[in-house]
Amino acid sequence: MTDTTQAAIRHKRGGMYFEGFVVGSLTEHRYYRTVTQMDNMLFSNMTLNPQPLHIDRHFCETETEWGQPLMNSLFTLGLMIGIQVSDMTVGTTIANLGMQEVKFGHPVFEGDTVHVTTEVLSKRESKSRPGAGIVEFHHRCYNQDDKLVAECKRQVFIKMQPK
Repeated sequence: MTDTTQAAIRHKRGGMYFEGFVVGSLTEHRYYRTVTQMDNMLFSNMTLNPQPLHIDRHFCETETEWGQPLMNSLFTLGLMIGIQVSDMTVGTTIANLGMQEVKFGHPVFEGDTVHVTTEVLSKRESKSRPGAGIVEFHHRCYNQDDKLVAECKRQVFIKMQPK
């Protein structure tokens, strides 16, 4: 995998401006993250999700095929997107516009270490807002065994480079 985005002009916080994104480029993000029981408990409880599949080890050991808690899938989605921020979009994102084709291909368990890649699928200048564009990403999240655990396509409203 290669990263063709490193030479792009960047915001003072490190994010790339619209002009720096190259359609077809693939970035392997530098951060890896080992997920923990505390992550699962806090996220599930903060989002008022009492699903025992995430927060009840005994239930998981005795009543599920997994034999252990699964990481909350929305935590995994948020982590996948969050991991790319420091490499690509910190300081240049105006807003997320949408996420499609969100898929969870393999469970994430407490103690797994995830890493992420981002492919730039498309980009276009905004028709309604000068100085901004829309970039479509395909994020993919893998565990320590390189199994695809999550993916989504995401459209982001991005600042253009100041004149």
